[in-house]
Amino acid sequence: MKTASKPHPLTPIRFNANRGLEFEKTLKKRVRQYFKDNGISRSGNSTMIIKAVVMMTVYFTPYFLMVLGIVTNPWLITLCWIVMGFGIGGIGMGIMHDANHGSFSKNEMVNRLVGKVISLIGGYSANWKIQHNVLHHSYTNVTGYDEDIDSPAPFLRFSPLTKRRKVHEYQHLFAWFFYGFLTLSWMLTKDFKQLFRYKKMGLTKIENEEFWRLLTELIIFKVLYYGYIFAIPLIFMDTPWWGVLLGILLMHFVAGIILSVVFQLAHVVPDTVFPAIDDTHSVDNNWAVHQMQTTANFAPNNGLLSWMIGGLNYQIEHHLFPNICHVHYRKISEIVKKTANEFGIPYHSEPTLISAIASHGRMLKQLGRV
Repeated sequence: MKTASKPHPLTPIRFNANRGLEFEKTLKKRVRQYFKDNGISRSGNSTMIIKAVVMMTVYFTPYFLMVLGIVTNPWLITLCWIVMGFGIGGIGMGIMHDANHGSFSKNEMVNRLVGKVISLIGGYSANWKIQHNVLHHSYTNVTGYDEDIDSPAPFLRFSPLTKRRKVHEYQHLFAWFFYGFLTLSWMLTKDFKQLFRYKKMGLTKIENEEFWRLLTELIIFKVLYYGYIFAIPLIFMDTPWWGVLLGILLMHFVAGIILSVVFQLAHVVPDTVFPAIDDTHSVDNNWAVHQMQTTANFAPNNGLLSWMIGGLNYQIEHHLFPNICHVHYRKISEIVKKTANEFGIPYHSEPTLISAIASHGRMLKQLGRV
């Protein structure tokens, strides 16, 4: 077996539909029955509306406190930027994520509009949906396809199928710092690089047949973002330009660590697998079984954490049913775990956030030495 390099255009991977088919059919039937028996929608409910309001408030309240001159103390201004960083994480995981999966609302137009709030925090929804919905969810933990494990930085290694370098021996110590640059890269260059790369891969057509429309939209959103996050504070705040810049960097650093760690805990841990792809571009597993093998939950009994991170501690349920809103994950996790046990399929879950972070740390160390 050998690792698949990223093809241009993208060559789809074939899954063995029959291996694990009964598990998938049984699981889907039981989940459908759960929603039918309880008479509830798979989409979001009033909880999602409340959460959206809370997360947007957490993000924008500190912003207006600074811009309107209500907060002027340097230390309090620093705190405001930090809180906005948490707000970015909340908007990303608790609002935008469900919307761009089509599960925030029953109304597709609402999902599309709400999904674009990622532009308010420096990203671009079209790119995000291609990277996350198409590449990550379709080809989870497959090197050369899943960009979440294909680190653009040569000093970070997230897959045993990528080249190991001497510097990787120490990544379990320094990787956490570089996680802080995730959303900062969105804000600056990553979205432009991704859009042109996805065009070459033939993936931008998923969002729009006309590439120039996507590029124009991206430029407009970036200009608007730079305007409100940098230009307006520069004009109205009694803070030098470098102070505003440092605040923005701090905000994104906090957000980057939060978002990176949450997603890494779900896939880059010792229990998950990283399938090798041969020249036939195939995986000898049913897609649902593949998701079970490559994904892990964490802290399932921590309700507060689950609320704050948009239910993404239930990553297994999210990967199996990405079109179901995260407010339902806790309940359907009982169905998924029971069904997996019946069919002898692994259900990976760390009991706490701390144990999950430790597990990821062990994996980083392992990847640096083997």
